[in-house]
Amino acid sequence: MKEQEVPTHDGGRLALYSYGTEDAPGERRVVVIGGAFLTALIYRPFSKALADGLGDGWAVDVYDRRGRGKSTEQPAGYSMATEIADVRTIMEVTGARNLLGHSLGGSVALNAVQEFVGTPHEPDKLAVYDAAVNIDGSIDTSWLDDFEAAVNAGNLGHAMARLKKGMQPATTLSKIPEPVLAGLMALVSRTKVNKMARELMPTGVGELRAAYDEVENARDFAVLPANTHFMAGGKSPSYYKVTAQRLHAAVPGSTFELSPKGFHSSIPAAVKELVSDIAQYFKG
Repeated sequence: MKEQEVPTHDGGRLALYSYGTEDAPGERRVVVIGGAFLTALIYRPFSKALADGLGDGWAVDVYDRRGRGKSTEQPAGYSMATEIADVRTIMEVTGARNLLGHSLGGSVALNAVQEFVGTPHEPDKLAVYDAAVNIDGSIDTSWLDDFEAAVNAGNLGHAMARLKKGMQPATTLSKIPEPVLAGLMALVSRTKVNKMARELMPTGVGELRAAYDEVENARDFAVLPANTHFMAGGKSPSYYKVTAQRLHAAVPGSTFELSPKGFHSSIPAAVKELVSDIAQYFKG
């Protein structure tokens, strides 16, 4: 694994981690864009597994987006434009010609490539899994205001409860009364992953707003490359499948794949079947 610090266009820095063949050419490099509340460290098992699945001569690059890990905080005026500029920077530094976005990172990838089409930064291949992009109102964002208020008030147990109920509707968690769930979240927040999530709550407010506040139309993404690959987990919240299918229908020549046993965190969990499917897409 190679670690480096990448300067950004606005004076910040991004922590970049590369796995596999260090000097792999751009057409054999895949940049992984991670989801909300997750650091590049969380994606290490997946990045290593994907690099192994791709084989000799391939590399996987994953970076800490703003406000997490060893990267600098979200700047004043942070927006989706910041994320897009950072994707461009990472592609320039690595030379990578392939992008993979997970969850909110899928939203970043889709918006970035929408802007890159027809430029030297347009990737050879783009895949997203459970992309968290609000297509034609596919995602209910009514909980965001309460989540932001709880974060600003320092009531992180309540904030985590609102996040869980908002992002995971129709699950067992969503049926637990919120005061009870808030108490449970305060208890489980002592685990390493949930402790990290609590620390990233302020960052999460900004990125969720950037991704969800604007309801986008599927037709807006019709310019995406014809070989764009939309993926969703069969056990993920249903709106991810709805979003992927709407985007697939809008992008001529794109493909859609449902992983029947896949759940939302299958990528950072490095589920073998999903890793194999993704490797096959990029190699094919």
